[in-house]
Amino acid sequence: HVQYERVGADVTMKCGSMDWDAAVTWTANGTDIDESHLNGSYLILKNVDLTQSGQYSCYEGSSWHLKYQTYLSVGTPPKEPALMCRSNNYPKGFYCSWHLPTPTYIPNYFNISVIHGTREIVCEKDVFPKNRCHIRYLQLFSTVKYKVTLTVTNALGKNSTTVTFDEFAIVKPDPPESVVAKPVPNNPRRLEVSWQNPSSWPDPESFPLKFFLRYRPLILDQWQHVELSDGTSHTITDAYAGKEYIIQVAAKDNDIGTWSDWSVAVHATPWTEEPKHLTTEAQVTETTSASTSSFMPPPTTKICDKG
Repeated sequence: HVQYERVGADVTMKCGSMDWDAAVTWTANGTDIDESHLNGSYLILKNVDLTQSGQYSCYEGSSWHLKYQTYLSVGTPPKEPALMCRSNNYPKGFYCSWHLPTPTYIPNYFNISVIHGTREIVCEKDVFPKNRCHIRYLQLFSTVKYKVTLTVTNALGKNSTTVTFDEFAIVKPDPPESVVAKPVPNNPRRLEVSWQNPSSWPDPESFPLKFFLRYRPLILDQWQHVELSDGTSHTITDAYAGKEYIIQVAAKDNDIGTWSDWSVAVHATPWTEEPKHLTTEAQVTETTSASTSSFMPPPTTKICDKG
């Protein structure tokens, strides 16, 4: 038996069918409870908090015969859940994910309903992450809005939230992948940057992406930006010579939706010329002769032969 109570509530527990004036002993998680918490055979807990969750047992006074047992679970009713729907694989469909802004400390049950016009659509629950489900588009380029309602229920209450949106408004690709930045030989101000479409984007031929590149030297806080309507590479031509750069790329459908999050940051430093050591002819000769005369073959390690 589980008894759910709100944080801050006053809780009264009866010792099963025992009379009010019966002699009883109460324990919490196996530890005796002080008699000051008893009213007759009833256990009174004032203003309960999370630490009081646990197994409560009541025993008949002299025989220590177990008469009643319950698990007290202290928690809170759910606050309004946060709900977000997004299409990262347009035009296949979209997913919705949710979470509670604060924990309730007791089990919660979520129910999601998706209405498209007058039709209710099943949102198929994902195994992982568990707080997510996905919709397959039944009708592309629909101008009818989607209405998604999420209801969360637990033993102490319920709450819900609803979002309404157009199909095209929730399109947001995942960030570009495999971003690489390399120096360009003999060009101290250039960096060659390349990347790949997000693997979750199903059809870049029919639904091309455009890209947004940002870069800055580590010594400065200000980013420089370049928007690119096609292609998956770009040459930075105004880098500071010898300075390490941080570079990121974002993606967006050419016509609809919003920009992706930024890609994983990559670092690169433009090409720098190897420094030349100035030496006189005499020094070169001296060094050569010295190194030649002092040349010694490397020592060999002799392994003892067996036998």
